[in-house]
Amino acid sequence: MKNILLLCGGGGSEHDISLRSADYIYNELASLELYNVFKVEIKHNGDRVDQNGLLCELRKAGELYYPSSDKTHRLDFAIPCIHGPPGENGIIQSIFELMQLPYLGCTPEPSQTCFNKVTTKLWLDALGIPNTPYIYLADNSSESLSRASEFFSEHQDIYIKAASQGSSVGCYHITNKDDLSNIVSEAFKYSDYVLIEKTIKARELEVSVYNHQDEIEVTVPGEIICPDGFYDFDQKYSNESKTHTDIEAKNLSAEAVESIREYARRAFKGLKLRHLSRIDFFYTSDGEVYLNEINTFPGMTTISMFPKMMENNGTKFSLFLKTIIEKSI
Repeated sequence: MKNILLLCGGGGSEHDISLRSADYIYNELASLELYNVFKVEIKHNGDRVDQNGLLCELRKAGELYYPSSDKTHRLDFAIPCIHGPPGENGIIQSIFELMQLPYLGCTPEPSQTCFNKVTTKLWLDALGIPNTPYIYLADNSSESLSRASEFFSEHQDIYIKAASQGSSVGCYHITNKDDLSNIVSEAFKYSDYVLIEKTIKARELEVSVYNHQDEIEVTVPGEIICPDGFYDFDQKYSNESKTHTDIEAKNLSAEAVESIREYARRAFKGLKLRHLSRIDFFYTSDGEVYLNEINTFPGMTTISMFPKMMENNGTKFSLFLKTIIEKSI
């Protein structure tokens, strides 16, 4: 049986969500009865602990070592189930590349590109994919604040986002210019770059995009319906969240569905994404489509859209994993 490393945790703001996703993936792999799965959590203090609570070490030769027993297991494949840094920003992927250990998901460069909201938008512009009007700030200087002030004066309703965070961490909705300076400073606590976007009043749609049988599969759009308007961290994961989802969005024209799927496919190919991504869109009442964000390792919790949309598209998630693993090792 092949040895699979399922790496989770990471110590960041999405640590606990990563553990929930890893549980889902672990159970999907276990259902296949084909692999030895080592579910290893990177703790907040940096320790690596497996599903049995045993300390272990990931070695550069692509091995998992247990100091307590002096046992070593040669790894055949890795699944970096870490939301946010260091799992989605190319760091873990670079380590696996150095180990020559095959792994699930995008390679280092597109991982880093898509994790930074600024570079994502620059790439989308280059690929001719419509996205929300924006500026970005490289520092928290008076000149940058002046640019932010001008942008606010033009649009009156904006979002300020830390460029390199996930799950709406460091993301703020601003409708009062007096809040601008403090919120820009707050966003810079989370990232070296800050993105400022015009608020788009729109439906929030998303598609699962994945490789299957040498093809790029793009699902029909699902929809996130958030009564409170701002799909923040709590709305995504809190038990008190009023947000709900439709695996297939209702009342979309055939033209809107085709545009969303075409832009998603273009982004997946143009940015050299691999294996899986969730791509999020805005759809306005005027029929405009904007690509919002790309998530190169989407959530896999019981409420997550990615696996649900994939299975709704006719692909069992466990068999998707099996196909990727078998083609990679």
